[in-house]
Amino acid sequence: MHYLDDTKALLRQLIAYPTVSPDSNLELIEFLAERLEAVGARVDIHRDATGSKANLFATLGPDVDGGILLSGHSDVVPVTDQNWSTDPFEMVERDGKLYGRGTCDMKGFIAAAVAMAPFYAERVKDRPIHFAFTHDEETGCLGAQALAQILRAQGTRPGVAIIGEPTSMRIIEGHKGCYEYSTHFTGLEGHGSGPDRGVNAVEYAVRYVARLLELKDQLKARAPKDSRFEPPWTTINTGALVGGVAHNVIPGKARIDWEMRPVQNGDADFVKADLHAFCTHTLLPAMRAVSPDADIVTEVMGEVDGLIPADENEAKDILMELTGANGADTVPFGTEAGIFQSLGMSAVVCGPGSIEQAHKPDEYLALDQLAECLVMLERLGGKLAA
Repeated sequence: MHYLDDTKALLRQLIAYPTVSPDSNLELIEFLAERLEAVGARVDIHRDATGSKANLFATLGPDVDGGILLSGHSDVVPVTDQNWSTDPFEMVERDGKLYGRGTCDMKGFIAAAVAMAPFYAERVKDRPIHFAFTHDEETGCLGAQALAQILRAQGTRPGVAIIGEPTSMRIIEGHKGCYEYSTHFTGLEGHGSGPDRGVNAVEYAVRYVARLLELKDQLKARAPKDSRFEPPWTTINTGALVGGVAHNVIPGKARIDWEMRPVQNGDADFVKADLHAFCTHTLLPAMRAVSPDADIVTEVMGEVDGLIPADENEAKDILMELTGANGADTVPFGTEAGIFQSLGMSAVVCGPGSIEQAHKPDEYLALDQLAECLVMLERLGGKLAA
């Protein structure tokens, strides 16, 4: 299959762009834009507020609703303190595997989609095909959320979205949401010998964590009876509690990093309302009785809705037909799929590589997985004339 050679060559180029989330992805986006414009695609590049990052949205075919969207994120996680056996930003082929940061998560799918663009340009007729490549998926799906706002404002309405995260080419029709927060506590410092004259930010943070643990148990009882997720309920995880400077100093600052992964949007509302009431009626009055300037502020790092399994899902139906699969699964990890679903698209997650390899040193993508993805994408071309 000549598409495999083209895809490998393209993937090698993409891996060479070190698009770690804190850094710019502009050079990679501009490179992809040139490739797509060369086959006749209409390409829009949308920069973020800093001007150092961008999303790409491109279209082949007529300017009509109902197109097919191929989506992937351009950013990768850092390689700092990871023990790689090769240069993570130089793709290495060995024993039927392609090694490099981002090979499976998820530049492999991006390379496959763009390598197929010349084929799509020849086949497209009645139904457009779109390409969406985003920034900052790894840090809260910031790019996809910004792109969704633009598509909504423009009235651009693709009908089907295929998000090529590494699923070992399984069709995924559902995953939990991912809501991430940092809650900051401001107390009043003082000498440890007089704890009543200060406001111990760490102690109030501990009480907040205790409330999170209570909610964690309550959420188990809220699990939908037909939930297909594992575990079937919304989860809460406390990732970090930071505060204090010395044994004998009342800490004036503390921070909690925490997340929840809702199986239903109502659970997120339940948790946030409970915590707001707990802070307003219990913690803050006690803190401000000593220091009127004491405060609790929760910073939203990202709120990404899950992908909700739907009774009618054209994306799932198309991929089941193309791959011969007899069903679709759910996964615990999050993607950008729920964002596209919120725009009215039917959405699935399906891409080459295993999530078990993502974010690890010596990340790799098996060649047979990449070849399987290309077969699916080639067959998808038949849907562009229907």
